[in-house]
Amino acid sequence: MAGRVLVVDDEQEIRTVLRAYLEAEGHLVTEAATGAEALRRALATDGSAPDLVLLDIGLPDLDGLDVLRTLRRDSDVYVILVTARAEEADTLVGLATGADDYVTKPFSPREVVARVRTVLRRTRDAAAPGASQPDDGVLRFDGLEIDPARRELRVDGREVRLSALEFDLLHALAASPGRVFSRAQLLEEVWGYDFYGDARVVDVHVRSMRRALGDDATDPRLIGTVRGVGYKFLPRPQGEP
Repeated sequence: MAGRVLVVDDEQEIRTVLRAYLEAEGHLVTEAATGAEALRRALATDGSAPDLVLLDIGLPDLDGLDVLRTLRRDSDVYVILVTARAEEADTLVGLATGADDYVTKPFSPREVVARVRTVLRRTRDAAAPGASQPDDGVLRFDGLEIDPARRELRVDGREVRLSALEFDLLHALAASPGRVFSRAQLLEEVWGYDFYGDARVVDVHVRSMRRALGDDATDPRLIGTVRGVGYKFLPRPQGEP
């Protein structure tokens, strides 16, 4: 699935290499060398805004994590962080802030292209496989409504905004209430490929998702933890005994 990709890195050589590989895959690529330029391009309102941002953390003007925070406040664009291996703490902060994925330097351009392909392939307008839901595609539970076609979430009638990946993660869990998903299963179901990083990324996203939902990990009503295994969605769909 081709899309608009914004490559943000202060190193011209890296931008050039990634552009060549991404354009060979059919993507429309734009570049930014600074955080300010990245925000201008990513938040454009003239129809040129990207579907995905490849965002280097180490930028010369703005911290890449500050760029990410601004993007998450004003946009639901997919974001893949590009980090140095020594920046593991920053990576976890970035994931908690709403980044969808990360790659570490030095990286293979082919791996980056594969990650981009997978993220853009995520279905934004259809229900997860195996979901039990009414004809309109909306998952309804007591106090919770998930509309995958509109990418909308309501908790107790209040609209709640999640990052694109967090929405996909919640939808995957809610599509199979009561089923226990291991972290590996969630990585495969939501990330959609053999993940090379740490399975802790699932925990980071679940914590962020719980905060947005107002769900207490010590006494959850939505997302339950199965110790040593993974997570499950607790509520039953409306109408089920």
